Amino acid sequence: MLFNSLVFLIFASLFFCFFWIVKKQKIQLAWIYITLFSFVFYGWWDWRYLFLLIGTGLIDYIAALLIEKHHKYRTHFLVVSLLGNLGTLFAFKYSRFIFGQLELLLQVVGIQVSLTQNIPDFLYILPVGISFYTFQSMSYTIDVYKGYLKPTRNVFHFFAYLSLFPQLVAGPIVRASTLIPQLVRMKPTTETERWHGIKLIAFGFFKKVVLADNLAPMVNTAFADVNQTQSSIYWWLTILGFAFQIYCDFSGYTDIARGLAKMMGFHFKMNFNHPYLSSSIKQFWQNWHISLSTWFRDYVYIPLGGSRKGKFRSHLNMWITMVVSGFWHGASWNFIIWGWLHAFYLSIERILKWPKIMRQLHLKWLATFLVMFQVLLAWVFFRAQTFADALTILKNMLSFNTSTEFKITSDLRNGFYFMIVALLIEYLFYRIKMRNLFKNPIRLKFAETFLIAFLIAVTIFLRGKGHEFIYFQF
Repeated sequence: MLFNSLVFLIFASLFFCFFWIVKKQKIQLAWIYITLFSFVFYGWWDWRYLFLLIGTGLIDYIAALLIEKHHKYRTHFLVVSLLGNLGTLFAFKYSRFIFGQLELLLQVVGIQVSLTQNIPDFLYILPVGISFYTFQSMSYTIDVYKGYLKPTRNVFHFFAYLSLFPQLVAGPIVRASTLIPQLVRMKPTTETERWHGIKLIAFGFFKKVVLADNLAPMVNTAFADVNQTQSSIYWWLTILGFAFQIYCDFSGYTDIARGLAKMMGFHFKMNFNHPYLSSSIKQFWQNWHISLSTWFRDYVYIPLGGSRKGKFRSHLNMWITMVVSGFWHGASWNFIIWGWLHAFYLSIERILKWPKIMRQLHLKWLATFLVMFQVLLAWVFFRAQTFADALTILKNMLSFNTSTEFKITSDLRNGFYFMIVALLIEYLFYRIKMRNLFKNPIRLKFAETFLIAFLIAVTIFLRGKGHEFIYFQF
């Protein structure tokens, strides 16, 4: 069930029609209500994979209770939880890739095997959102194990947390320590909360339906045939278009998710904070997909030792974290190289400290340009279908061939226009704070109302052809 679909609008309308009534009655009834609607939402894609969500969730729910009750064996129960989540993720997402690589490796030494042919057919379909809800579920048992959180004894309380439909399939990844207490303190939403929710939803739909979906045809056409032109201008425009497509697509989704949660009375932290205006790669990762980057920091980088064991180990731990992050996005060498590139950027930054030097020389604008240059090069591997395609595109980009010998199609022209709009909005929303322009609360409310009405109108009349959210594939 896509946010940008009529079915979801009907679903959400039905949910909110009775939600505020239900949560006034009894808190346990509200948990059941949220869980049932969330199961319908997830099962809409394929009801069979709903049992996967329930199964892995029950493992973590029971493991957390046993961790608290049997302290002596708590490590064993944590291992069971991790194996349940990571084993499921491996089976559905990585088994084909890893078995395929093993086949190639064994062929080098003269052993012929057919591992991938023995993989069951149902494992060839990636359940939507599996990477998100497994990470969210794992964080629950890990936090219980570390003593940061008391396990809930109500199974519907747990599943209301795990399967809450706004962020179930593409994040943001909400920690149990953040959401589970909010599910206990459910209060009637205020007018301010509902208004903030409406603003987030309206802007999220605008970013997804108007910007991302209108950039998609330009990007898809280019990557469908990487040999159509060697023009550097064409490929830099294409990669810049993809950079804003994925940003508007994913941040649009999380804005809608945060807005829906706000309407329900829940608060999710910001997941994107103008990452393309960062003046260092470190800052970029502090502002891009914040819930995931902080998850990897807290559950991978710090447990590995973080920066506590010397500079070399600090770099090594960071490289491991970034490569794992790349592999999390997809079972492909391209994603691993994407993570590797960002690890390389971060290491160079730590060693040379060039962003600090740039700021001291009052060249922050140049630092921002260099960061964007590095990010765009890495995006090539993220979007290209194959490693060979990525190398072809990079060769064309870095040859700086100023030829304009490429066909200017309507998709390219429209994509360019919407890319300019995205650039302007990103700049203006960061530089011009509406609250600084309108000191008077009444004028501010009027300006916000006008803006929301304008965004809704534009979303209706300038929407692109509907596409699935990019991060559904992860």
